[in-house]
Amino acid sequence: MSARRPINAAAAAAAAVTDMNKQQLTAALESIGMRPGRGLGQNFLLDGNLLDYIVRLSAPGKGERILEVGPGFGALTSRLLKAGAEVYAVEFDHRIAEYLRTHIEKGNFHLTEADACRVDYVELLENRPFRAIANLPYSISTIFIARMLDLPNPPESMFFMLQREMGERLSAVPGTKNYGALSVRTQLRYDVKLEKIVPPEVFFPPPEVDSAIVSFRRHDRYAEKPELCRLLPGVVKTVFAQRRKQMGKVLGQNYGKEKAAAALAAVNLPPEIRPDKLAVDQFAVLTRALFALD
Repeated sequence: MSARRPINAAAAAAAAVTDMNKQQLTAALESIGMRPGRGLGQNFLLDGNLLDYIVRLSAPGKGERILEVGPGFGALTSRLLKAGAEVYAVEFDHRIAEYLRTHIEKGNFHLTEADACRVDYVELLENRPFRAIANLPYSISTIFIARMLDLPNPPESMFFMLQREMGERLSAVPGTKNYGALSVRTQLRYDVKLEKIVPPEVFFPPPEVDSAIVSFRRHDRYAEKPELCRLLPGVVKTVFAQRRKQMGKVLGQNYGKEKAAAALAAVNLPPEIRPDKLAVDQFAVLTRALFALD
């Protein structure tokens, strides 16, 4: 990693917190003595049209709380602030955090320098309603989204730039190879849609894979069933850990043969079925039967 150097005023001015072309971004990176780290998933989006698309899709409102993880040099941040949102940004890299403090002085900008996977979001956002909009660092996407799902009051909606493979997993339907435990956990709370495929060329440095803009719109189908929402992820994790095995055997080993047989019968499913064949609603019925929630 490059040694830390003072911010060069001329280079920083050329890389104002708006759109940056590759030359301006390179100058900004050099001004803080930084090279993007692949280990941190640092791929900076250069396409202003895509940034505008994310804002149009997410439609941030004046005064609403928006969580942005991995703000980079603030290209998306500036658009969210312009819309009047209260932006709570979380940045791990101290050099970028310093850059943002220097270049963004708006009263509706709140910066936390920390590991986004370890932040107490209930405290940060004062347990108030919020949405999450971000060009999410790819290295933390799985853990971070799981953190959002586990919050007492998850985001009302989320709009993320993700690796295409991750987007396809989260939005997958039963019976497909991408459908798994995280698909079910996410769709328990959100309607997930892969909105747009994004090629590597619009980033610097370009990632080795395609990306995708993915929307998560919270539904209320299980809003009044907190115990179900608490227990279902454990059931899903258990059966998908052995996704090639028959569910009757896996459930029997973990919850008892009689309970497993009764639960599968409640969903009208044979014991030899595999977990990737079950829709979210079926997992909900299965979980209620296993734990006698009705």
